[in-house]
Amino acid sequence: MLFRLIIGGLIGAGLGAIMGYFGQCSSGACPLTSTWWRGAIYGGSMGLLIAGSFLK
Repeated sequence: MLFRLIIGGLIGAGLGAIMGYFGQCSSGACPLTSTWWRGAIYGGSMGLLIAGSFLK
């Protein structure tokens, strides 16, 4: 159970960091993709929520 949450969070954080790094907006005003670490935090949170929704 805990393993699934950790894996979901890590996958989400990795994908979020990639999206934040490569999807940066030029003005920096986009809250999700302004920096890679904000994308990682958001992606990790979403990964935890999605992984948690599949637990019984």
